[in-house]
Amino acid sequence: MSKHYKVAVIGPIPRDHITTHRGEVIEKYGCITHPTIGLAQLIEGLGTVYPISHIRKQDMPAVKEIFAPYAAIDMSGVSDEADSGDVIKLKFIDQNFREEKQTAFMNPIMPVDMAPFLDCDAFVFVPITDHEIALDTVKYLKEHSKGVIIFDGHGPTHTMTISGDRHKKFWVERDMWLPYIDVLKMNLEESWCTWYKHEYREDELTDLLDDIGQDHLRPMADYILDRGPRALIITTDATGCKVFTKENGQLKEEFVKSIFMENVVDTTGCGDSFAGGLAYGLMDGADHYVRASMYANALGAQRTQGTTFEVFKPLSDTEEMMRANYPDFK
Repeated sequence: MSKHYKVAVIGPIPRDHITTHRGEVIEKYGCITHPTIGLAQLIEGLGTVYPISHIRKQDMPAVKEIFAPYAAIDMSGVSDEADSGDVIKLKFIDQNFREEKQTAFMNPIMPVDMAPFLDCDAFVFVPITDHEIALDTVKYLKEHSKGVIIFDGHGPTHTMTISGDRHKKFWVERDMWLPYIDVLKMNLEESWCTWYKHEYREDELTDLLDDIGQDHLRPMADYILDRGPRALIITTDATGCKVFTKENGQLKEEFVKSIFMENVVDTTGCGDSFAGGLAYGLMDGADHYVRASMYANALGAQRTQGTTFEVFKPLSDTEEMMRANYPDFK
């Protein structure tokens, strides 16, 4: 009998109010809905996806309706007991950059929330704000589960003020988290918040994110991979992603190009979807990070193609898309 895979997707299910770079207004539930449904399409017949989140009571009926069409999704990890959940407004300045406002927030995911899911083959954490996942939670999984822990750097590099303004922040607690993460994934902006100097001049802080290069990635990867993670994966906007690993103490860098989509409708949730693709590619326990990144790029590309969850395709269609773009994919 073939193995029944189990993947947990952990993070908020925010009610998003989105203004796209074309001026269109979209209202939908975001964040872990994207990787959960993308994974559910890939894993149907092979396993189960468990979204794990805290949401508001008023949002539970709509969230149940969203997940209902997907046989592979088990909602037992979604709780409205605390009646807390995210509400976020996003205004895209262009295809990649946006202004954000958060007007409601979920209480953190704690070890008790993860206790029923310790037998999962992969855990993919997709926080969007720094308070949503407790450090004790990833520690607990590292101690009590054998599943691969994939962590998105979006959460710890973003915070919110009492006025609801969302801001990027340095991940100053980085070294406390690294020993408990197997695969760390982030974008270039988040990498700049993760690899910081001992001290900055004031003028450096003013325009820190204006011109993000990639020269810092190799020294950052070298540092991070010595402190716990087996892989560091950096998405490089629309071009693809860089996969950093270490073999016999030597840093290895591989580039996986993106899957080009001519008509980009909505990029909200692309990074979240990417993380879901990584989980699918790594749930068998093998360290196939480049192959997993191909699945990740495919889900990210699919996410751009519309405003509904119908953009996510079954495994056969997704792998056909991958074969057309990656000659080495088998």
